[in-house]
Amino acid sequence: MSVESTGAVRPSFDLKSAQLPVLSVVLRGTDMQALVQDLKQRLADDPDFFDNDPVLIDLSQVNDAEEEIDFPALIDALRAHRTMPVAVRGGNEAQMAAANALGLTAAPDVMPTRRVEPEIHEVIREVEVPAPRADAVIVDKPLRSGQRVYAKGTDIVVLDIVSYGAEVIADGNVHVYAPLRGRAVAGASGNTNARIFSTCMEAQLLSIAGIYRTIETDLPKEVAGKPAKVRLEGEKIIIEPV
Repeated sequence: MSVESTGAVRPSFDLKSAQLPVLSVVLRGTDMQALVQDLKQRLADDPDFFDNDPVLIDLSQVNDAEEEIDFPALIDALRAHRTMPVAVRGGNEAQMAAANALGLTAAPDVMPTRRVEPEIHEVIREVEVPAPRADAVIVDKPLRSGQRVYAKGTDIVVLDIVSYGAEVIADGNVHVYAPLRGRAVAGASGNTNARIFSTCMEAQLLSIAGIYRTIETDLPKEVAGKPAKVRLEGEKIIIEPV
């Protein structure tokens, strides 16, 4: 929805609804020293991996913790690695109040629907790369470092290289029919059944439904630089050859 003046003078601004993808950081504990150390180790080989990306802090796994969360230390740690904490969700009343006092807005809790599959579930998973949706966003030019494309409510199909530092995001599946060297985010709105496909898997980061994996070491030889597919199994990113 947009709001505009009905007068003859054009207003100096418009108000429009917006939906932007954010990186979700799911806390598994309240020990900020451990978190700082883990961040340092994970990003040691690529300290400029993030580029002021907005961050949502997910407290759903620590909302029953007895220890208080040191939000100033948490925010400082995330900002030190070039991310911008903007929101928080899933915490208890005290946690949410403490986060809000530091300027973090409360985001709605999202509970993705998990479909219960029949016994043929495993057989279905082994079907080869499905066709993209008819309304998929198609990108036929190279994506350079710093560029980001988001397919809201559908799949994204990229027909050229996704360079290091570039990012492709989709609420549905991500299809890259070229080298995938940047970041790929599928199921951005919480779809745990989303997939990522590439004819040449060399990604920096892979994410499905908020669960992500950075490629800190070389990919297994059976998928590195080869056609591969990515799926979510519980809370684990699985990369398999196609």
